[in-house]
Amino acid sequence: MTTDTDTTLVPFRQTVEQWMRHFQKWLYTTLETTDGSATFQPDYWQHHSGGGGETRVIQNGNILEKGGVNFSAVWGRMDERAAKQLLMPDPNYFATGVSVVQHPRSPRVPISHMNVRYFEAGNGEAWFGGGLDLTPIYVDVKQARWFHEQIAEVCQRHNPTYYQRFKDWADEYFFLTHRQETRGVGGIFFDRLTVGKDGDRDELFAFVQDVGEVYGRTYSELMRRNAELPYGDDEVKWQMIRRSRYAEFNLAIDRGTKFGLETSGRTESILMSLPPRCEWHYNMQPAPGTPEAETQQWLKKGVNWLDNSPTSLD
Repeated sequence: MTTDTDTTLVPFRQTVEQWMRHFQKWLYTTLETTDGSATFQPDYWQHHSGGGGETRVIQNGNILEKGGVNFSAVWGRMDERAAKQLLMPDPNYFATGVSVVQHPRSPRVPISHMNVRYFEAGNGEAWFGGGLDLTPIYVDVKQARWFHEQIAEVCQRHNPTYYQRFKDWADEYFFLTHRQETRGVGGIFFDRLTVGKDGDRDELFAFVQDVGEVYGRTYSELMRRNAELPYGDDEVKWQMIRRSRYAEFNLAIDRGTKFGLETSGRTESILMSLPPRCEWHYNMQPAPGTPEAETQQWLKKGVNWLDNSPTSLD
C-alpha cells in the first residue's frame, strides 16, 4: 500500500478525494433545487478497514421519488478472491468516488445514473473510471439525441476517440444479457483509465470532472422538461416493469455493486440504487404499436444517437 511518505501519489489522492467531496455537495444541491421540495438527507458511515463516506438520499420529492448522491473514500486490503475478481494488481487499495442514481416519481422523467471514481492499488498503479447513462421509461428520441450530444461534446474536448469508444463500452456494459436488451439509451462507460498509460493524471482527472458536470447539467434539464407531463395508471404500470429491469441489472451485473459487497461496504449505501417500488409480471410483452413497444425497440446496442446538426429541445 502506498504510504504517506510517497510524495507522488498521496497528495494527488487527497486532491481527488477533496474534489469528490465538493462535487457531491454541488450535485445534490443542484438536484434539490430542481426538485423544489425534498432535500438529500445525510447518513455518515465508517468503513471497517479505513475511511468511510457520506450517503445523501432524497425521498418523496416533487420530482424524485427516491435518489442518492453517495461519496466514499475507503482503503484497506481485499481478500484474495475479491482482488482476483476485480483484477487488482495488489490486494491493498484506496478508492474514492461519487455514485448517483435517481428514480423519478413520474414515468415521463428518465431514471439516471452517474459514477466517477479513482482507484490506487498497493503497487502504486492508479486509474480512473466512471460513466453516465439514461434509462427512460418512454424513449423520447429528441431528448436521447440531445443527451448524447452533450456527452459527445465533453468527450471531444478531451480526446476525439473518447465518445465512440466509451459509448460502445456503455452499450456492452449496460446490457441485460438475460433479457437481451440494454438498460436504456446508454451514455458512456469507461474503466481503468490508467495514469501514465492512458494519459497524464491531470488530464484524466479533468475529463472525470467534466463528466460529473455534464451529468448535473443535463439531468437537471431533463427533470425540468418532463416533470409536469401527464400520465396515468397504464404508464405507471410500465414504469414499475422497467424499474424491475433496472433492479435486475444492478443486482446481477453491476460491478460497482459487486465491489461494494465484496469489500464489505455499507449495504444500505450500496443498495441505495434500487428503486423504491417495482413489479415483475410473468412473460409481459407490450402490444404491437403501443408506446411501450416503441420504447422496447430502442433498447439495443449500436444506436447512433448523434445527428449532423445539434438537437434543440425547444
